[in-house]
Amino acid sequence: MGDARGEGYFPRGRSVLRRVHGARIVGVLYGQRALLLQATHPLAFAGLIANTSGLDAPFARLAHTATTMEAVFFGTRAEADRETARVRALHARVQGEIDAGAGPHPAGSGYSANAPELLLWILACLADSAQAAYEGFVRRLDEAEREAFWDDYLTVGELFGLPRSDAPRTYAAYRAYIRERLSSDELFVTDDARELGRRVAFELPVPRGREPALAVINFAVLGLLPSRVRELYGLDWDRSRQLAFDALRAGLRVGSRFTPARLRRGSSAPDYEVVRRAERDRLAAGSARG
Repeated sequence: MGDARGEGYFPRGRSVLRRVHGARIVGVLYGQRALLLQATHPLAFAGLIANTSGLDAPFARLAHTATTMEAVFFGTRAEADRETARVRALHARVQGEIDAGAGPHPAGSGYSANAPELLLWILACLADSAQAAYEGFVRRLDEAEREAFWDDYLTVGELFGLPRSDAPRTYAAYRAYIRERLSSDELFVTDDARELGRRVAFELPVPRGREPALAVINFAVLGLLPSRVRELYGLDWDRSRQLAFDALRAGLRVGSRFTPARLRRGSSAPDYEVVRRAERDRLAAGSARG
């Protein structure tokens, strides 16, 4: 995939972002978690589903977004530029007003996919989710790695149209932003977002042969969520579930030491495609029955 512009914005062996997203378990988990976080902001959620079939086929949207992000993370600069230019062109058309009030946001509140505050929220949810999955199931990043990871994400933001001047400049400031947002009264889960969250958390479409792993994947996503987000969606969590999650996390960390690199690392695009096809088949079967 080499070209005259080098191997990409996030070079192999040097980019912490590439190391984090190169872990297959991150690719499998972070998108579901990020979508659940993103949808807790009513204006961001309105932008996410505007002019799409997001509520009808959420996993097609999730798979498409994940594939786009992998092109940015792992592709050449030309490939990343092509994908992000396409997304920016789509964002330019996504704007409007919410029809009904949502928590502190009254009916008629405007949203725009290009608004810096919404771009930042979307970006931060992606970064936070990837970090949570990696540190939860692979290993903790040290302070220098965390700083480099967020700096890489600032580059991602720039590629999608978010100037660095509109984002936290340091890792500490980014973590402070996440804490402030998660405690903010601006977060509110609408009925549509709650329905989407329920489907994302519990109804990942997979072929029958992969169903045994589905409960583990869904449980891992739930365990990685901040407690405030679980509360907003009304998702049950208690001490016994936390203990089970801790055991899962410990087991996967130990198991990863003995798993061949070809299974631990690499693109998750084939997994996304499996989910997209399974959702398509599920929808087709439902239409046939109807």
